[in-house]
Order: sequence, then C-alpha cells, then structure tokens
Amino acid sequence: MTGFAHTLRAECAADWQACCQHRFVDELFAGRISDAHLRAYLVQDYQFIDRFVALLGAAIASADQFAARVTLSQFAAMITSDENTYFIRSFDALGVPAEQRHTPALKSVTTAFQGLMGEAADSRQYANALAVLCVAEGLYLDWADVPGRALPTRFEHAEWIALHANDFFRGFVAWLRSELSRVAEGLSEAQRQEARSFFHRAVTCERAFFDAVYD
Repeated sequence: MTGFAHTLRAECAADWQACCQHRFVDELFAGRISDAHLRAYLVQDYQFIDRFVALLGAAIASADQFAARVTLSQFAAMITSDENTYFIRSFDALGVPAEQRHTPALKSVTTAFQGLMGEAADSRQYANALAVLCVAEGLYLDWADVPGRALPTRFEHAEWIALHANDFFRGFVAWLRSELSRVAEGLSEAQRQEARSFFHRAVTCERAFFDAVYD
C-alpha cells in the first residue's frame, strides 16, 4: 500500500496498533466483555451516528466526482440501516433505557470526537472529511478483520465484529484510502497538512474512546 493515506497511518502506527490490540477488542472477540462495559461503549458510540452521517453528507457534497458521491451514499445507507438496527437490537438485549440511548451523559472523549467530525464537515473540504472517515472506518476494519479468529457466540459481540469485517466494508475502506491518496495529489501543502491534522486527531480520539470504556 502506498500513497498519502498509507503515510498518515504509518505516522500514527503506535496509537493505531494500540487500538487494534486493545483490551476491548480482545474481550469482544473472546465474548467475555462485561455487559456493563459493552453497554457503556455502545451508548457512547451511538452518539456518533448523527454527526457521522452529517460528515458523510459533507463528503458527498464536497466530492469532486459523481462516482465518489455514489460510493459514499451507498455507505451512508448501510450506516442508517444495518448498523443502526444493530444498535437498537443490542440496546434491547442489554436493557438500555430510552434516555440512555438518546440523551446520555457524554464522556469528554465522545464530545471531542463529535466536535472533530463537525469541524471536518464544516470545513467543506473533501480531503478533511476523507481523512476522518479513513480513521473511523479503516481502524475498525483493521481490528475486526482477523482471518481465522473465531467469532463469539452472542450477537451483541459477533455482529459488531462482522459489521466491520465483510467484503462490502473491506471494499469501502480500500476505496476510502485510495480516494484520500488520489485527492491529496491535487492539494496544496497547507491543505495536506490540514488533512493530516484531522487524521492524527481522529486516531488520538479513537484510542481515547477505547480507553474510556474502562473508566
């Protein structure tokens, strides 16, 4: 793999690997994460969906090619259907009350990540949106897509992994990475540095978010 997206991931290698090898990931695959920890994680993670879909919308609006808008729109459809349904079913199984689903107390890292997504969307710069998307989706592919690693038995555990380890998702992440690298070729140095900052900050947020599960 080469290109700007690969360079950015290499620059964040330590935090990236820390996420992929995190206690949360190990416990999820083993099916031994406690319901309390999974509930806390999912409640906070669900608060990203609204901002994330808005970020996808900003990427669609600022994309320079129609084909890119189609790809991003197809992914947005998955987020608002399959992934959203997973959250609702898991909340039901874990006994999460309505107020915790929709208006929970937010952890500082949650508000920080929401703010970063909003900032990338408001920049109206396609590369900035792609940079955050490359982290939000690429990092999840890398921790979830482990050939030969058995899935746990409970759907709350197994389906969260499977949502991020399938052919559609692999193809989308590969496209995101190639798209960011393509777009970066036409950026000024200042614009490249801005996209780099968004990527680095997103990786920092992801690691802090995983750590916060155990706060």
